[in-house]
Amino acid sequence: MQVTWNDIKQHVDSCTQCPLSRIRQRPVMGRGSDHADLMLIAEAPGGDEDAQGVPFVGRSGEILDGLLRDCGLSREQIYITNILKCHPPGNRDPKEEEKDACFPYLKYETFLLKPKIIVCLGRVAAQRIISPDFKITRQHGTWTYRKNYALTATYHPSAILRDLSKYEAARQDFCEIVKKSSKLKTKN
Repeated sequence: MQVTWNDIKQHVDSCTQCPLSRIRQRPVMGRGSDHADLMLIAEAPGGDEDAQGVPFVGRSGEILDGLLRDCGLSREQIYITNILKCHPPGNRDPKEEEKDACFPYLKYETFLLKPKIIVCLGRVAAQRIISPDFKITRQHGTWTYRKNYALTATYHPSAILRDLSKYEAARQDFCEIVKKSSKLKTKN
């Protein structure tokens, strides 16, 4: 049986694999182009996302949209998702068992999308996807290659909201990501 985007969405919508399913308003499935070369992965939905069922809305979404716009991208050209599909209370870091419960959905999203580049937004995503000891302040913008994917990380938009001085570094990271994406397209 071939898994489809609709199959994943139905599973996410009805998931009860962890206690977060009992307190969520809406699960948050990834959004964007299902043919995108660029996949952005963050840690978990925030309160605005929980209310709307859409990733990166509210102030963090505005920061992300600005970063994309500054580098000539739009949400329609990328796919954006989270490791967790439900909002952890108080915006706390996801627990390992919550990440483990949701990780199969992320694997299916990645399998269906087949992106060329995966960008982790923030420390938590980078530590789960790239390396458990990833240090976002020192390693953002660096590249790792694994299983036909180019992997990198940059600051999470909510971290930029707390410290606006990080915006420029994240903007530079995104512009380098766009350059890398263009190079990968010309190779294929």
